[in-house]
Amino acid sequence: MSADNPTRSTGNALKHVCIIMDGNGRWAKKRFMPRFAGHKAGLSALRKIVASCVEEKIEVLTVFAFSSENWRRPDKEVGLLMELFTTALSREVKKLHEHNVQLRVVGELSAFSEKIQTLIDEAVALTSENTGLVFNIAANYGGRWDIMQASKSIAVKVQSGELDINDIDENIMEAHLSLRGLPEPDLFIRTGGEKRISNFILWQLAYCEFYFTDTLWPDFNKKIFLEAIDSFHARQRRFGRTGDQLKEE
Repeated sequence: MSADNPTRSTGNALKHVCIIMDGNGRWAKKRFMPRFAGHKAGLSALRKIVASCVEEKIEVLTVFAFSSENWRRPDKEVGLLMELFTTALSREVKKLHEHNVQLRVVGELSAFSEKIQTLIDEAVALTSENTGLVFNIAANYGGRWDIMQASKSIAVKVQSGELDINDIDENIMEAHLSLRGLPEPDLFIRTGGEKRISNFILWQLAYCEFYFTDTLWPDFNKKIFLEAIDSFHARQRRFGRTGDQLKEE
């Protein structure tokens, strides 16, 4: 952590950051470029933020790369996004592995081509033993889908007698979600000026701190990222308690 910024070393514990990387298309449009140019620039921004997370000793980074609703975009744009995803999986994973980053891809992956599914499997396997940053890419992901698939898995276990319905609690539900076993998100960042969560990790955002910025994703950099972190550390996280109770601890 930066020696010239003691706030980040003395504030709230920050383990898990999640980001909706919004604004690629608008970034390109402002420059009279095709939308795909914005997505390519967005990948460059993501590299910098992954590196920043490693430097800041953040344990988990989760990014919303492609939602289940994004299939509604024009076929050409979806096709180009799939090509970019393929390229990123082919070229970026080795660098992640060299920096001890563990890559996970969460979502309904069966909708992707066999080539992309194979690349995902290979990337996850290569980095599975790494002990540094856990980097989650949410692809063909939706928060409602996540809760639904977890509920179905639990229902199957109840039906088979493996699980008693009276034993179902928050821990059981969490254990069946895509981000199971990881600390809940502490800080949610959305770029691009929109102020909504857009069906992102709905269950896990219950007590997350939100940070919205007008900066379009390709322009998001380490300086702005650290401003978001500083904002997080300046907040009082009460989790249902009063401020006076926290002062007494």
